[in-house]
Amino acid sequence: MVHMSRASLVSGAFVELADALVGNYDVLDLLRTLVDQCVVLLDATAAGLVLVDQSGHLQVLASTSEESYIVEIMQHRAGAGPCVDAYLSGEVVTLSDIEAEGHRYPDFQAAALAQGFQSVHAIPMRLRPNTIGALNLFRTHKGVLSDEDATIGQALADVATISLLNESTARENATVNEHLQRALNSRVFIEQAKGVIAERNSISMDDAFKRLRQHARSRQEPMHTSAANIINNLIMI
Repeated sequence: MVHMSRASLVSGAFVELADALVGNYDVLDLLRTLVDQCVVLLDATAAGLVLVDQSGHLQVLASTSEESYIVEIMQHRAGAGPCVDAYLSGEVVTLSDIEAEGHRYPDFQAAALAQGFQSVHAIPMRLRPNTIGALNLFRTHKGVLSDEDATIGQALADVATISLLNESTARENATVNEHLQRALNSRVFIEQAKGVIAERNSISMDDAFKRLRQHARSRQEPMHTSAANIINNLIMI
């Protein structure tokens, strides 16, 4: 097995993010690439990402596992949690010990502990003075991220934010909101398609997502297009 240096892994992550931006890129594929790379590069067991919709509410757009997705949804429903605070404040929020420090977020605390997470590091996704969402790094052990991991995590979040809201879409807030809303709407189709694929093939939701993403990439089409075709029984994968 070839051992890759930390520097090579970091470079590879940014290359993969760049590859996701070629041509008419798929926003959801980009965001899933971001959270996947966070788990590969950083001291994180799982990662999840939320973005604000046109109504000012945070919505889950990407997660590396069903466990992290469940915790993100709980934060969304409760309107409170590290990810929510990171978005509202524009500052990193860290809980080194969720059981001991998470009492101000009781719903999040209960959900995170139930899914086996012991600590969390929430990173704001910022564009100049505005924050459009947040990235959560979940860990199954207590403690804080190293300074190096925290810096790399913020850099990945910043690059994804700038990429997501490129110059042509970031000129006006209304255009930005429309861009994000399209991504949120696409997420609905993808969640439905994941369920269909999982049921048809008797596989997990995580594996269903991987199969959907691979199919979309092989056809060079947005994931929401493949998802819609699956839902409408136009294709079987």
